Amino acid sequence: MLVDFSATWCEPCKKLEPIVHEIAGEFAGRLKVVRVDVDQARSSAARYAVMSVPSVFLFKDGQVKDHFVGVLAKAQIAERVRKVL
Repeated sequence: MLVDFSATWCEPCKKLEPIVHEIAGEFAGRLKVVRVDVDQARSSAARYAVMSVPSVFLFKDGQVKDHFVGVLAKAQIAERVRKVL
């Protein structure tokens, strides 16, 4: 699972959104992608100590396997996803 913690007011989040959408399509059937608005889900953001957005977490079997903050290129994100899968 890929969880994208973001906010509507965040410009880098807006840049990352289409990249995450493409990743979701590329890994359809193998990767669930969820977007979480930190302003609407403060407790979830706090649970994972999200201090900056965008923050992306990759989970496998309920455990965080990778995490990054900021905007990465699609190829970089895809490589991280492949390592977790």
